[in-house]
Amino acid sequence: MIKNRREAIKLLGGALGTLGAASLFADENSTNSVNFMGGEAQNSGASNSVNSAGQNSAPNSIKQNSAENSSGDSASLYLRPPGALAERGFRSSCIKCGQCVQVCPYHSIYLLDITHLFDIGTPVIDAKERGCYLCGALPCVLACPSGALSHETNEPKKVKMGIAVIENLDACLAYRGQTLKSSDLRLKPAKTEQERELNSALAAKEGKVCDLCASLCPYPQPLEAIAMIKANEHFAPQIRSACVGCGACAELCPARIIEIIPRADYKSIYEGKQ
Repeated sequence: MIKNRREAIKLLGGALGTLGAASLFADENSTNSVNFMGGEAQNSGASNSVNSAGQNSAPNSIKQNSAENSSGDSASLYLRPPGALAERGFRSSCIKCGQCVQVCPYHSIYLLDITHLFDIGTPVIDAKERGCYLCGALPCVLACPSGALSHETNEPKKVKMGIAVIENLDACLAYRGQTLKSSDLRLKPAKTEQERELNSALAAKEGKVCDLCASLCPYPQPLEAIAMIKANEHFAPQIRSACVGCGACAELCPARIIEIIPRADYKSIYEGKQ
């Protein structure tokens, strides 16, 4: 397990070279693994209740091309790894080396193929297949030799990938009070210790009322990003202002109702619209 940024740099070997090395030891105590065994998601209180009309769902205003978001980028259809520069700067800086792909312990990052024309070879994340788990050391950022993944993003709280939205609250298993079956967990083959820990945490949820999106949120203070709140007779997830759009919730959701809008933020999507 990669436990801190110093260890991550050692594992990267010569991939990083001396680029920004002096600043990378600033937070040696940050952990690179996510504690998935923290228990059930907490209820934030009845004052944030969700009614049957789905007030916690994404506003209609988000039903548009994600290019029209707060970043002002003309091409924000891709969910980029943590620390990615604004799309235009990212495209011009990324050298398509694949170092971020190689060091990701969750195998969340892949490179676009030739069908993506000018974006071929650039790294993306498909949140529905494998979200980002916000490793404390952010090895993908450390491995980037060009700065396309900015080394100023040196902790999960500084990550700004996008924002999560709930598309259809009525289909939410928690909202319907349904328990999780083994088929809902969709365990993936585990090649690393981090993936094995994630699979163990998922397996422990079988037979319990679904709260995967909130209880396994990898943000350091998950209740600031997503929480289960009272919704009629049951509970439902509520996206909160600290959400960084990592996509873990989109991957884990059995109902597949959580989407990630790349490069959008909470203010542009939710404030004044719920």
